Amino acid sequence: MEEFEVSDASKKTKTVYISTIFSIALVLLMLGLLGLVLVHAKNLSNYVKENIVLNIIVDEGAKEADILVFQKELNANPAVKQTQYVNKELAARNLTQDLGEDFVNFLGYNPLTSTFDVYLKAEYANNKGIDALKANISKNPVVKEVVYQSSLIDMVNKNISTIGLIILAFAVVLLVISIALINNTIRLAIYSQRFLIKSMQLVGATKNFIRRPFLLFAALHGLIAAFIAIIILLATLIYARKEVPEIIILNNYKEFGFVFVSLLIIGIFITGISTWFAVSRYLRLKSYHLYR
Repeated sequence: MEEFEVSDASKKTKTVYISTIFSIALVLLMLGLLGLVLVHAKNLSNYVKENIVLNIIVDEGAKEADILVFQKELNANPAVKQTQYVNKELAARNLTQDLGEDFVNFLGYNPLTSTFDVYLKAEYANNKGIDALKANISKNPVVKEVVYQSSLIDMVNKNISTIGLIILAFAVVLLVISIALINNTIRLAIYSQRFLIKSMQLVGATKNFIRRPFLLFAALHGLIAAFIAIIILLATLIYARKEVPEIIILNNYKEFGFVFVSLLIIGIFITGISTWFAVSRYLRLKSYHLYR
């Protein structure tokens, strides 16, 4: 009969710990997803900014040699990431493909002009940086006009700043909620062991001796939960890349590694601290309070 009771209690304890591990893993998974968004927020911001196009209309009387020299000067500019020269013929072919008909034959001439599509580095993709670049390159005789949408650039920069603040605020709130959830999960798990803790204390075991195995198990559970969360995150990323190939812009293994290591540290740290406080609470309680 005693063996049956011990076996039944052991099964219940294992069930509690397994549910605790998976509960912590789900919380860490949420933190990991948000962590990936946070560490890649700057990359996403830069990606958007560096895809803003500055159009330079080339003077029709400019010579091809002067245009090539001007392109080299543009590429050497610290604000420029890359340039693409689109001559009249290429521009006409592109527009013909978009329209689905040959407008040059219809009009009898090609009304388009040669242009440069200029992509700026993220730190210069603002109206102040573009105005400075415009003032510099407008002096070149090859340049007829510099065209860009200042309102669009302002909107992009403002929206990126606003979204960054929202994500940061959400991260803080989620971190607090995650700590609270993990803490409550650990406290419930320790609650089932309250009589064992008090029994060890009554036979003369010191507080540190009693805490030690619980802290070791807590660290192990935090580690296992973190590994489960990391595996699910990796599976999610692999699936996302198959479904959305463009997500390759987030392919930064150092940042992924930072998030995964952070999950391991957070999992071990929070479970350890929560366990320490939970065990200490039952060590302070009187025996008759254990039944409340």
